[in-house]
Amino acid sequence: MKRRTFLLGSAAAAALTGLYTWQIEPFWVEHVQIDMPIRNLPKALEGKTLMQISDLHVGTRFNWQYLIDEMQEAQKLEPDIVVYTGDFVSYESAAQVEDLKAVFDKATKGKLATLGILGNHDYGHNWNEAKVADNIVQVIEERGVKVLRNTIQYVEGLNIIGLDDCWGTNFYPEKALTQIDDTQANIVLCHNPDVADMPIWEGYQGWILAGHTHGGQCKPPFLPPPVLPVQNKDYTAGKIDLEDGRTLYINRALGHLWQVRFNVRPEITVFTLRQA
Repeated sequence: MKRRTFLLGSAAAAALTGLYTWQIEPFWVEHVQIDMPIRNLPKALEGKTLMQISDLHVGTRFNWQYLIDEMQEAQKLEPDIVVYTGDFVSYESAAQVEDLKAVFDKATKGKLATLGILGNHDYGHNWNEAKVADNIVQVIEERGVKVLRNTIQYVEGLNIIGLDDCWGTNFYPEKALTQIDDTQANIVLCHNPDVADMPIWEGYQGWILAGHTHGGQCKPPFLPPPVLPVQNKDYTAGKIDLEDGRTLYINRALGHLWQVRFNVRPEITVFTLRQA
């Protein structure tokens, strides 16, 4: 009888855990609030907010109406700047680009600027379909999101440097990084955090905002996630001091590759800009 009770209890616990990881945590979004001290930040930007939304993965693997609902909820926070750090779709066919139109008709936008960069999934199959990336850029730019492709956008005294994805066909970081003026305020957007380890940074010191990892999506308590799509397994999620004047922040993603999460809630990050 005790053994039977134990087995029934274990089965019930497994079923509840499965239900939680499939139907609850994938849609239980956390709004992470964090200060962002920036050198040379203009006084006019002190206290302004920068919202990071990453890895939407519009596609067939979960109901993307969830993304619309969450972005409309995020809009209520009235962010000053919004940045999207790549993987707008989980590309299978042109249908995902069409679906992206519906999602970005309701996109969260900043009062001062709304910017984005591309991720590997935005380059289609095997990350080498440049035409797919161009189509995605057209869709979101027509809806008010400026896409940075190894370029710099000046926003009220803050330079936002956007690198194209390192697995895609247009990764030329030197076009942007060699143009950085370290007497001004700067932040960098870079989808894949492994880029932080590449010898390309020209002495840059400041924040790097990334995504790509999803925090692993499933993580045992007190242990690292078993699966991470990066070479540097220290690059999981959250704020990481690179100990050379750079601070890396890895967003856990709003969307999912698959509709399953455990101990890694989806995230929208709200940074408050501060003078360093």
